[in-house]
Amino acid sequence: MVEGDTDQNLSKYTDVKDDRVANGDSKDHPLAGVVAVSLHEKSLDHTPPLGNGAGDRAIVVSKQHESKGASGTDPERGVAHSIKADFEQAIELTGYGRFHYILLAICGLVSTSEEMDVISMSFILPSAQCDLDLNTQSKGWLNSIIFIGMMFGAYIWGSVADSLGRKKVLIVISIMNAFCIVASSFSQTYEVFMVFRFLNGVALGGSGPVIWPYFAEFQPKSKRGSMLSFMAAFWTIGNLLVAGLAWLIIPTGIGFTTPAFTYNSWRIFLLVCSIPSFIVAALLLYLPESPKFLLSQGKSEEALAIFRGIFVTNTGKSKDQYPVRELLIDDSLREELEAVTKPIKNKYKRMLYDILDNSKQVFMSPILKFTIISITINFTFHIGYYGLMMWFPELFNRFDEFTRAHPGVEDASVCQVTDYVVGMGSHSGTGVCSATIPSTVFMESLITVAAALPANVIAVLGMDRLGRKFFLVFSTMAAGACSASMYFVTNQNQNLAVSAIFSGVISMGNASLDCLITEVFPTNLRATGVAISMVAARLGGIIGNVVIATLLDLYCPAPTFIVAVLLAGGGLMCLFLPNTTRTALS
Repeated sequence: MVEGDTDQNLSKYTDVKDDRVANGDSKDHPLAGVVAVSLHEKSLDHTPPLGNGAGDRAIVVSKQHESKGASGTDPERGVAHSIKADFEQAIELTGYGRFHYILLAICGLVSTSEEMDVISMSFILPSAQCDLDLNTQSKGWLNSIIFIGMMFGAYIWGSVADSLGRKKVLIVISIMNAFCIVASSFSQTYEVFMVFRFLNGVALGGSGPVIWPYFAEFQPKSKRGSMLSFMAAFWTIGNLLVAGLAWLIIPTGIGFTTPAFTYNSWRIFLLVCSIPSFIVAALLLYLPESPKFLLSQGKSEEALAIFRGIFVTNTGKSKDQYPVRELLIDDSLREELEAVTKPIKNKYKRMLYDILDNSKQVFMSPILKFTIISITINFTFHIGYYGLMMWFPELFNRFDEFTRAHPGVEDASVCQVTDYVVGMGSHSGTGVCSATIPSTVFMESLITVAAALPANVIAVLGMDRLGRKFFLVFSTMAAGACSASMYFVTNQNQNLAVSAIFSGVISMGNASLDCLITEVFPTNLRATGVAISMVAARLGGIIGNVVIATLLDLYCPAPTFIVAVLLAGGGLMCLFLPNTTRTALS
């Protein structure tokens, strides 16, 4: 794996200078006739003020050799003629191969660990209700506290990533996340557990806003949609892993208990869930910084070195055979560079200035429209996504309790089951506590999350063909219909079927939403824009959990229809966003 983001690593990518293109000696190279803005200097310290004069523009024109037998390579070195390319052309010329698949695996593991940490609580709640003295309302807040932390973390880490870089932030939050999970597993009281889940959320809050821009900025536009959808499938893998681990660990009753300290099976389950975060932190050390980010910071030589490293990894050829010798900037990137060349010497003041300036820019025209729509879609979508997905194991457990208590009764609605369970007191904190969870509950949860796998395959295959908007509108409408239909289910099997369909269609919507929101913001604002959207998403998760927890017990029909309306309405909002399918990242 090529690191390419330190001065030491840059030395091995030393360029072989070849200016023949400028002299018209190249033959039929793929960028012949391109007109672009050339970035000449290595760093901001040597970058002259950027203007719109003729001196800032370079016209690259390729001519055929007049001599017979001229080719596109240097006969003395066997090196392809040097060409100038913008970001999209440069990433295309690296090829697509081993580097991108390794990148997918590592970034996918980041998403897997994030989803495991969020969804793990839904499997812990039924088991921890006795240890932590939980009722339905406290369960709702325990589900929600991680989202409150993620709201704070999303904005902070997203803004820092747009200032200091994606890779550094990802490593820090992965380490912080892992240690917070371990600490929460040792917590003995509800209050201490809540504190560490909040800190866990602060760390997780930076994962989504940073990993999606980071991964997208390595993708050529022709494959970006399908690969972002592929990475979204790792959320499903995270769901499957956490459901499988919960099934294997929690019912076993392993652990130990003393008068002063308890470390039982659900705590061991939490400890195991921290392992992917430790692995991710180590693997991220071997990945380079985003070349798109580096180029937006004026570090064109570092970006070019990373492109050469990707080329070597993908093709197995020498770095000298990578044809690009100079990276070009377009007008939008020129504006970004003008912003980062403001004379602020202190790096901490520079970072604070960038954070505040980026936050201001996402709420200014023309980005304001994208920001408001992104916030609205994420808010409504995640009320439904987390509001129902995190309560499915609880619903399965309630159905199981009702079935065991009424062996001769075949039909019972969600509301009837809920009324019985609440009336018995095992979920209200007023009766005898029971933390025994049958294995069928974990099996039903596993089936529900597994239903998302074929949906993810469809999203990967169709995202660049049918488009982001098609998948988002279809999935939110279908998920809304599933949510409404839950009111009409009359037995455990129907509940499982509706839950599985909901899981499948909502996963397609999640993939398309991640693609759309990642692509709609420009590079210098991408992590900040996604972060602010994620703040809205986490707020939706909080409201979804608290409101559904309360209404589920007090007025059962309400949650299903509220979620249905919000999902369908929010999905239609995407029609007001630009089409980003197979377009270059702005």
